[in-house]
Amino acid sequence: MAFIGGSTAERELAELAPWPHPAAPITREEREARLAKAQGLMAGIGADAMIVGAGASLRYFAGVGWSATERLVAMVLPRSGEPIMICPRFEEGSLLASLGIEAALRLWEEHESPYDLTGQVLHDLGARSLAVDPALTFVMFDRLRIAAPGVEMTSAEAVIDGCRMVKSAAELALMAQAKAMTLEVHRRAARILREGITTAEVRRFIDQAHRALGADDGSSFCAVQFGEASAYPHGLPGEQTLKDGDLVLIDTGCRVQGYNSDITRTYVFGAPTQEMVRIWEIEKKAQAAAFAAVKPGVPCEEIDAVARRVLEAEGFGPDYRLPGLPHRTGHGIGLSVHEAPYLVRGDRTPLQPGMCFSNEPMIVMPGAFGIRLEDHFHVTETGAAWFTEPQPAIDRPV
Repeated sequence: MAFIGGSTAERELAELAPWPHPAAPITREEREARLAKAQGLMAGIGADAMIVGAGASLRYFAGVGWSATERLVAMVLPRSGEPIMICPRFEEGSLLASLGIEAALRLWEEHESPYDLTGQVLHDLGARSLAVDPALTFVMFDRLRIAAPGVEMTSAEAVIDGCRMVKSAAELALMAQAKAMTLEVHRRAARILREGITTAEVRRFIDQAHRALGADDGSSFCAVQFGEASAYPHGLPGEQTLKDGDLVLIDTGCRVQGYNSDITRTYVFGAPTQEMVRIWEIEKKAQAAAFAAVKPGVPCEEIDAVARRVLEAEGFGPDYRLPGLPHRTGHGIGLSVHEAPYLVRGDRTPLQPGMCFSNEPMIVMPGAFGIRLEDHFHVTETGAAWFTEPQPAIDRPV
């Protein structure tokens, strides 16, 4: 079987069907345990209450998967007792249909100030200190500060990250499904390549394939880079057309019940040069070394350092200099595609079982090409476990 080329988008899409064994959703009991853990962490930082705005963290705690807009939708969590949802009144029905926890509702009309309402909620709770979701916009934070005079505002980062960065078995299962789906999309995307195909055509196929497998909204993102464009970590503007001998870099992902995948494959359409093969093998060696260094208790920054030592021994860098690795080795992942902690110098967070990361020590050759192999792992009691098996060879994406 040809791993690269030899098929069509129509043929590959016709073979796809919704994922046969979908992972179970997050239960109400698990969300209640998250709230209890958050309340314990709030006590540790001396916060009487915490506010979490619409976005990934609200989905994590309350099951409400709404994106942030100019209207305040938020959860106020007191240090003890049930959470309180702040929401526009006209959204009450939608909120109740989405809510995955027991919570009191405090609703506001379009002409009313949700910040004054939230200030009153804090007053009623007797809250003198409030931990604020770091993802809340400055405008929202500032209006809340004005509406709640005398309430000390502090960051809720330690509480939110303290909960979200260690994943449960249910979260790992949802992420495993998302990543397996994206790996299958990578396998099929490689097979539709032909000389003259555009990056736009490949992106469209990848989105359609993710949708056919049952991803939340098709591709959550997709970068397709041919030839020299691969030397830019996030690509170049405009479209490229595939030529024989081009290096192909595809970085894409999807969401399953909000949980993200993010996988990159790099291979060659046609025959690779000796230099491409050499750099690809060094990239694979750096990725493998970073994986092997994972153990509970090891600081996150050490995994980045291990990958860089491999590259520097091969003559790259040092540090972020090119040719070499211009960015961190990896990032946390969960309900956000990039979330704390990070595999980067300065992040001394000790690795813990249940943490999930990308492993992607890209090598950039300026003016020529870039090679990034990206897979994800979760930390176990003894080391690390891959969600997806790394790319086996430069001519075999999966």
